[in-house]
Amino acid sequence: MKTLILGYGNPGRGDDGLGPELVARLEKHAAAGVTLLAALQLQPEHVFDLADHDRVLLVDAGLATPAPFIWERLQPARDAGVFTHALGPSALLALYREVLGRTPPATWLVTIRGERFGLGEPLSAPARRHLAQALAAVTAWLADAGGRDQ
Repeated sequence: MKTLILGYGNPGRGDDGLGPELVARLEKHAAAGVTLLAALQLQPEHVFDLADHDRVLLVDAGLATPAPFIWERLQPARDAGVFTHALGPSALLALYREVLGRTPPATWLVTIRGERFGLGEPLSAPARRHLAQALAAVTAWLADAGGRDQ
């Protein structure tokens, strides 16, 4: 099973960098069939990154997210950002369907609770704890070839 994990956010803005940080930590234990990618934001070009995968996990940070993280299954849905440079997760899947003419791969979003998003700040202590819990859950998900039904 080919898996893509795409962590996005701005590491220069404190806890907003939780998605890319999770990807960086997974690189130490990269498994065959797993593609790791970090980005500042979701963009239309990411449609092609999803294309050859059976399942996709998007990872982001959220200020209003319940601690330590939430894990949700995504469905394609247009939003106001579909024709702009940056996209929301469901809009990316809708664009995938439009551009490639097929159903996108099974996709989930993990949103990790962040506390501080200031310019130039490091990851906060609570965010590091939430990241560790999310990393454990993602590692278990990778070991489960059937995916995660949540």
